[in-house]
Amino acid sequence: MPVLRIGELEICPPIIQGGMGIRISMSNLASAVANTGCVGVIASAGLGNFEKFADQDFAKVNEEALIAEIRKAKSKTRGIIGVNIMVALTDYENHIKAAVEEDVDVIISGAGLPLSLPQYVNSKGTKLVPVVSSARAFSIICKRWKNRFNRLPDAVIVEGAKAGGHLGYSYEELTSERTMSLEQTVIEVVRAAGCFEPHIPVIAAGGIFDGNDIARFLKLGAGGVQMATRFVCTDECDAHENFKIAYLKARAEDITIIQSPVGLPGRVINNHFVERIKAGKTIPFRCSYHCLKTCEPETAPYCIAEVLAKAASGKLDESFVFAGSNAYRCNEIIPVRTLVEQLVAELRMNLLPKNKRPGQAQTVT
Repeated sequence: MPVLRIGELEICPPIIQGGMGIRISMSNLASAVANTGCVGVIASAGLGNFEKFADQDFAKVNEEALIAEIRKAKSKTRGIIGVNIMVALTDYENHIKAAVEEDVDVIISGAGLPLSLPQYVNSKGTKLVPVVSSARAFSIICKRWKNRFNRLPDAVIVEGAKAGGHLGYSYEELTSERTMSLEQTVIEVVRAAGCFEPHIPVIAAGGIFDGNDIARFLKLGAGGVQMATRFVCTDECDAHENFKIAYLKARAEDITIIQSPVGLPGRVINNHFVERIKAGKTIPFRCSYHCLKTCEPETAPYCIAEVLAKAASGKLDESFVFAGSNAYRCNEIIPVRTLVEQLVAELRMNLLPKNKRPGQAQTVT
C-alpha cells in the first residue's frame, strides 16, 4: 500500500478527508477517519452556533468551537488530525493561531491564496498545505513563502473543477470543455514540485470517488488524494441524516452550479430552494457577522452562512446541500472504516498489473 509522507507524518492509506463546512466535518468524522490511518480534517468555518449570538460574539464563538472540536477529536484518536481554514474567512488569523496552539498535525488552507500562512505558524511540527487550482498558483505561493518566511509548503492539494462547495474557478470555466482537467493540472504541479528540495508531495482532489480514481492519480505522480463527498454518507459524518439522504436521492442531473452570494460559484444538489434562488428569489437578512471577506451583505440575495447552517441541521426546505460532481453515485450510508476498507481493496486491485488481477487470464512463461 502506498504511503503519503508529509514530513515525518506517514499517511496510509494515502487519503486526506476533505474539510466540509459548515458543521459537516467536525470531530466525530475527523477522528473516525484518523483512526483508519488517513488524515481526518475539521473544517473551521462556522463551527460555533454563531447565528444564536450577538454580533460581537461571532469570532469568539467560532474560535472556542474550533478549539473544542480539535480537543474532542484528539481525545478519540491517536491518528493525524488536520484543520481546513479558508483564507476568505474574516477571522482567518484567529483560526490559524487557535489551530497552532492546539498543536494540530496539518493546516489546510484554500479559498484564496494563503500567502501569509507561515507568518502565524512558528512550529515546524504543524504541516502547512495550501490548496491550489493551477501550477501557477502553486509557484506564486512557493516563491512568496520562500522569500518572506524561508519556508515551503509541506505538501500541496490540487483541487479540480469537479469538487463540491465553493470552487476556485469562474462559472464559465466550470461549464467550459476547455478547462484543464485535474489530471493535466496534477501533472503540471508534480513537475513544478519536483524543482524543490525537500520533496513537496502533491495531493489530488475534486471528483475522486473510488480506488480506481486514487490509483489513476498515484500513477500520475501524486502522493495521495483528498476526498470529501464519499465521507458524507458515513455513520460518523457530523451532518444531519437529511443531509446524507439528499446524497442518496440525488441523480446525476441534480448536481448543479449556483452563483454563491460571496462571489464564487458553488456545486450543490438541486432542490426547491435552489430553484427559487436561481429564479431570483431573495431572502432579506441583517448581517450580524460578515464571516467571509468576499461577501457584500448589502447586495447579497441571502446569507450563505445561515443557509449552510440550516443544511447541516437538516432543514433542507430552507437551504441547499454542497456536493461534489459524483455525489449521485453514493448509494448507502456506512461506517467510515468500511468505506476506507472498500477504497483500499479497490486501490490494491487497480495497482496490480492487469494480468495479475482476479478474473484475468494469467500469462504462462
